[in-house]
Amino acid sequence: MLGPTAHTDTFARDNLPPQDQWPEFLLDGFDYPDHINVGVELTDKMVEKGLGDHTALIGNGRRRTYKELSDWTNRLAHALVEDLGVKPGNRVLIRSANNPAMVACWLAATKVGAVVVNTMPMLRAGELAKIVDKAEIEFALCDTRLMDEMVACAKTSSYLKKVIGFDGTSNHDAELDRLALTKSVRFDAVNTGRDDVALLGFTSGSTGSPKATMHFHRDILIIADGYAKEVLAVTPDDVFVGSPPLAFTFGLGGLAVFPLRFGAAATLLENASPPNMIEIIQTYKATVCFTAPTAYRVMLQAMEEGADLSSLRAAVSAGETLPAPVYDAWMAKTGKPMLDGIGATEMLHIFVSNRFDDHKPACTGKPVSGYEVKIVGQDGEPVARGDVGRLAVRGPTGCRYLADERQKKYVVDGWNITGDSFSMSEDGHLHFAARNDDMIISAGYNIAGPEVEAALLAHDVVLECAVIGVPDPDRGSIVQAHIVLVEGNEPTDELTKALQDHVKAVIAPYKYPRSVIFTDTLPKTATGKVQRFRLREEL
Repeated sequence: MLGPTAHTDTFARDNLPPQDQWPEFLLDGFDYPDHINVGVELTDKMVEKGLGDHTALIGNGRRRTYKELSDWTNRLAHALVEDLGVKPGNRVLIRSANNPAMVACWLAATKVGAVVVNTMPMLRAGELAKIVDKAEIEFALCDTRLMDEMVACAKTSSYLKKVIGFDGTSNHDAELDRLALTKSVRFDAVNTGRDDVALLGFTSGSTGSPKATMHFHRDILIIADGYAKEVLAVTPDDVFVGSPPLAFTFGLGGLAVFPLRFGAAATLLENASPPNMIEIIQTYKATVCFTAPTAYRVMLQAMEEGADLSSLRAAVSAGETLPAPVYDAWMAKTGKPMLDGIGATEMLHIFVSNRFDDHKPACTGKPVSGYEVKIVGQDGEPVARGDVGRLAVRGPTGCRYLADERQKKYVVDGWNITGDSFSMSEDGHLHFAARNDDMIISAGYNIAGPEVEAALLAHDVVLECAVIGVPDPDRGSIVQAHIVLVEGNEPTDELTKALQDHVKAVIAPYKYPRSVIFTDTLPKTATGKVQRFRLREEL
């Protein structure tokens, strides 16, 4: 039974899946009052606890205390309500790279009771339009440096009415910042219900058609009070750093929710390249790092060359499979384990993880407290220990898609079926085998093959194409495109680059095919369906 709501715009609650399609939620140990607001819990409440002078955010050459963050977000909240007219339950899209201003905008929008949609800064207008239309978004807050695609999206949208810029640098010289400057540092936050939707996390899925995962205020607190407290044991002395975009629930949890929930500091990098992270770790003595195995490889080499990363007490690896050699090398170099784990946008964050006192190479660990897992076959029945099957999980968080028939596929008999294949050892440790679908995971990014195919097919020289993921020692996997050209065109290096540049211009640049293979034909079934598995078998 859903609790009380403060939303006057009931779109989110109206578009929750029917409750008989929800997973079974295991909420023992996660007791919150009927009314709670995450934005307040992560700012004003921390000041009340005496942490006002502690550093909350580090970015763009500045430190901001919890008191400064509380004041900043309250001013922004006033501007959202008084000048933009945001009402509780309205969807607010935020477009920015990782910086303190993006976190402040997210917290402010949450305080006013909005349903926030954080988006990747690399998305193009067409990709943004799919999100806007799916969530019927009226308001967008955008870093002024990224306005072009947002404005282009607004011109074609029947929903998006107000786009306002904020300054993602430290200058605070944009329209939203100027509106907020004159406002009070006190704001009576909307008394949202614990079961009010606070966040829509978009995931493309293997089809490329966007799905919006719906997360309550309670869910955002659960991932901190569960995984971050139990596995990471976060304290106010911790300093977080990492590479995942805040637009991903993995990044939002690891670089905003977890540190702010426990009075720690988050360092935010707009360009979170491994060299930049290494510099930040050394400068600020970071203690917790969230990134993919590819970045840890670079860090290992940097340590060989004299970099001092000894301040790190927790190296969290997720986003792609952690190879045993990387784990072994990290252990050998630091004497500390690398904490591999698995999460999902549908589950909000990590639900299976290694621990400081229980870790192994090529192992994803055991369920976080509150979660249960089982490995099932195609018939839904548990498989024998050691056999590979589909990973099923249930716990205090779980999948609720926004108005999407795919809910019935993801949730079966109360269990979330994640799309991953695993085996479970006799002692209960989980071992990753493969993805169940055509999702390509490259350097921690999820890339839907059909979306890349659609971008390539939009080029006038491409007759047919098929996209697969192929192993890569540095990125885990890369996108490989098999292309049949329109008659009269010849394969050349110049054409390869032109097609790659075309994809970068149409969809987010990280999705482009790093490998292009020209071919005369694609393998197909008798009905004409492309057999991508045969392309994989040829590797």
